[in-house]
Amino acid sequence: MNKFGKWSAAIAFTTLMVVTTACGGGSNTNNNAEPASTNTTTNTAQTTNSGGNSGGGESKTISLGFSQVGAESGWRTANTKSIQDTAKEVGFDLKFSDAQQKQENQIKALRSFIQQKVDVIAFSPVVESGWDTVLKEAKDAGIPVILTDRAVDSADKSLYVTFIGSDFVEEGRKAGQWLVDQYKDSAEDINIVELQGTTGSAPANDRKAGFEELIKSNSKLKVIASQTGDFTRAKGKEVMQAFLKAHKDIDVLYAHNDDMALGAIQAIEAAGLKPGVDIKIISVDAVKDGMQAASEGKINFIVECNPLLGPQLMEAVQNVVDGKPVEPRIVTIESTFTSEQAKEALPSRQY
Repeated sequence: MNKFGKWSAAIAFTTLMVVTTACGGGSNTNNNAEPASTNTTTNTAQTTNSGGNSGGGESKTISLGFSQVGAESGWRTANTKSIQDTAKEVGFDLKFSDAQQKQENQIKALRSFIQQKVDVIAFSPVVESGWDTVLKEAKDAGIPVILTDRAVDSADKSLYVTFIGSDFVEEGRKAGQWLVDQYKDSAEDINIVELQGTTGSAPANDRKAGFEELIKSNSKLKVIASQTGDFTRAKGKEVMQAFLKAHKDIDVLYAHNDDMALGAIQAIEAAGLKPGVDIKIISVDAVKDGMQAASEGKINFIVECNPLLGPQLMEAVQNVVDGKPVEPRIVTIESTFTSEQAKEALPSRQY
């Protein structure tokens, strides 16, 4: 079996064994901070037919410029490690940049990759909008772009080759469906508070939309407050404290990722309430800390968001460089977990 066959097998195994969700993090705050960059160079993966700027017939190492959102959560850390480890395994020259959750830094990184004439650019967009100019610059330079984890809202789909990642709307639907099933016979209103991801980000927009689509079928399910927690534990705790002060009868918390849910749990416990009992909690990600909380009954339901995108990304990069067709949308396979299912799956968690 060749290396790409091994990747495919690994992907199938991983998606059965692993779960997650922040698929999130990130901010649209702009400043002059420079992105943190590191280069990892190896010499085994080579090409003679590059989709970017590797030249004609001479064999060379494939160069990949990758801009990451940041390191705001356990999900993101696992995502970064998967990409770095897989690039090293297959011998790509990975030029890695941490945008520190700032769109301006990410744009600087993409322009740096263009100047370096990498073969392929990949990035996880901090927010959905504001990318057309730099993507057109990459296209004009003949460098193909791959989106990972998050999409952009560009109307010009020719600006990127493919988007690899979760279906965030479907994740929201899964969360909403569980809630609908739990309260299908309720005669009373069910008050829901929502911790959204970073404002303007694809996972925040889509997880909210998918959730709302499902719960609108039951008029008893009412979202009484919704505010961003920026995908971080600290902000999740802070916003949940505000929710608890403003609303005395909260039945359900829907958090767009585990880190915010874990912060909210701290606030709920500090208020003398029991998470998972007094306030039901739904989360997205299924990182190890979230799964631990679920196994303890503090989170009632977790929707998986798989961070281990490295194998799929490297295979797509190789296919692009080789001039092979690539599907415009590559969706990761993901599951869901009740508290009991989380308890069973926890020992095998990879992150």
